[in-house]
Amino acid sequence: QVQLVESGGGLVQPGGSLRLSCAASGFTFSRYAMSWYRQAPGKERELVAAMSSAGGSTNYADSVKGRFTISRDNAKNTAYLQMNSLKPEDTAVYYCKADLVFFAINYWGQGTQVTVSS
Repeated sequence: QVQLVESGGGLVQPGGSLRLSCAASGFTFSRYAMSWYRQAPGKERELVAAMSSAGGSTNYADSVKGRFTISRDNAKNTAYLQMNSLKPEDTAVYYCKADLVFFAINYWGQGTQVTVSS
């Protein structure tokens, strides 16, 4: 059974940090590119950061460059999103996604809420 389980969300003050985790099971994690998306109320889901299966390539939304870092540990079947210098506009539900490139196979997690507020 395929599962992606996000954790680490919560309430944080502006300027603070959070680290999100995405624990994967039920598929060969090391073959999949991993990405983080977010969706704020009333807005479309948007790509935040992505990383290739081996971790050699990353991509970030302009709005988070220099503040967020995506990483993965293939030995632990886990992807991470380190979020620093958080802003109120980062408030959203954050989702992780696994993609098997070229095969159009992908899986989504259930999401974790991040709220940035004083």
